[in-house]
Amino acid sequence: MTALPVTKVLSQPAAASLRPNPIGVSTYSFWRFNGPKEAYPIEDCIDQAAVMGFDGVELLHMQMTSEEPGYLQDLKRRAFVNGLDLMGFSTHQGFMSPDPQERKHEVQKTVSQIELCYTLGIPTMRLNTGRWGTSESFSALMANRGIEPAVEGYTDEDAFGWVIASIEQLLPKAEECGVLLGLENHWGLGRTPEGVLRIVEALDSPWLQVTLDTGNFLEDPYDKLEMLAPYTVLVQAKTYYGGGTWYTLDLDYDRIAGILRAAGYGGYVSLEFEGKEEGSTAIPKSLKLLRNAFS
Repeated sequence: MTALPVTKVLSQPAAASLRPNPIGVSTYSFWRFNGPKEAYPIEDCIDQAAVMGFDGVELLHMQMTSEEPGYLQDLKRRAFVNGLDLMGFSTHQGFMSPDPQERKHEVQKTVSQIELCYTLGIPTMRLNTGRWGTSESFSALMANRGIEPAVEGYTDEDAFGWVIASIEQLLPKAEECGVLLGLENHWGLGRTPEGVLRIVEALDSPWLQVTLDTGNFLEDPYDKLEMLAPYTVLVQAKTYYGGGTWYTLDLDYDRIAGILRAAGYGGYVSLEFEGKEEGSTAIPKSLKLLRNAFS
């Protein structure tokens, strides 16, 4: 009997270079917190994503109108018949509280979100550190370039301990469900790449990696994106046609795609449109931009 040839295992960068990155869209791109979420049902977002030519959809948990099994299964069915992957689940939580009971509540809430992600058949879930909450509003936080003072009597050093201990409690559930957690560079301790990496490296788990948001480093983003690229399991790509809601960044997506390609990233790029132009024109333009860059 003739032995079959041994298949050479490609390195990650070589494997990633064989095909373009698939491009998805977050349901947030259609809503953008512009009015009641009921005016932008996820079912309609899935249909529009298919018509526009995306490969997948990232669901914003906050935009869901139910967590009942029938609703969840209908979203799965709708995506499948439209030829789309449900490829990301974007959730909110916060572990930067001095109150142990509040942190316990956030851990329990996030465990439930992991279970929802599993039920939806989604392989990765966006995770936040949370933030101090000392800004009077999100607009005030953005006006201060994402920098926020700590709660009186505490420091970021305290918060790193709370966040690491809280996320550690999530890892058994993530492994049980096969849901890869992606810690996002999203304000709080995630405002800097050093903060994100400190948490990810402290826990040293294959079930905790990085969701990389291209629009959350407000100054000199490219070196910071490069630091996180080797850990990235999902890219959230911001565009700002019509001017941004809180700020506008002039992002060079050819350069960003090169950074990710060099790191061997072959996964999804998920559009988060955050401009003032009508989504019906801006979202297809954004898709074209990302297709060209990540091809």
